[in-house]
This record gives sequence, C-alpha cells and structure tokens, in this order.
Amino acid sequence: MPEIDALATIAVDCGYKLHEGIGPGLLESVYEALLAESLKRRGLNVARQVPIAVTYDGMTLNEGFRADLMVEGKLIIELKSVEHMMPVHSKQLLTYLRLAKLPVGLLMNFGAATFKEGVKRIANNHIE
Repeated sequence: MPEIDALATIAVDCGYKLHEGIGPGLLESVYEALLAESLKRRGLNVARQVPIAVTYDGMTLNEGFRADLMVEGKLIIELKSVEHMMPVHSKQLLTYLRLAKLPVGLLMNFGAATFKEGVKRIANNHIE
C-alpha cells in the first residue's frame, strides 16, 4: 500500500489528466465517478461517498458526513465543480480529516479554468 504522499501524487496526476481530457463544467458526480475509475485503473482501492461518523457528548451519528472519495483508507478527496473555491470548502475537508483522524486530504475543483488553480492539499495538524 503506497504512502500518503505517493497516493496524493497519483491522485493529482489522475485529476490533472481528467481535467485536461474533459475540461471544466460537468457535474461533480461525473468527475467523482471518472476519478474513482482512473484511480482504480492505477491499482488503488477507492470507495465513493464514504460515511464519516460524528461523535459528540457520548452520541455517535454514523452518517454525519460523506467523503466523496477515500483512497486506500488513507486519503480523502473532496470534489467540487464550481467557478471559484470558497474558504468553506477547505474547512469542510479539514473537518472530514479531523473526524476520520487522517493526516492529509485533497480538494479538487473541476470547475476552475485550470486544474492547477483548482487543486489544494489540506493537512490535518490536529490528529487525535
């Protein structure tokens, strides 16, 4: 199983090729399905719409959130298809990482004019 940085590199490469191949403007669900298949073709285990539990005050909500893609059980990829990313998008991914106790995630916006301006690495510095 590749390390997290190797997974992120493969994911960014697949995302870049997808953006270059079909361009911006499609529904997020289309990019999600195509990126998942691209990652699987690279030999990675990928799950879509993975539930992330929320625990608070002794209560657990098993499906508080859903991560778009989970790669090898280590890397969350959150996808967007919007013209401009908003600060809330990074906060959303950081929340997922904290709840899942994972160190790194990727935010990929396929609505941007170029993939470079639409991809962002988010690090969870508060792993418990």
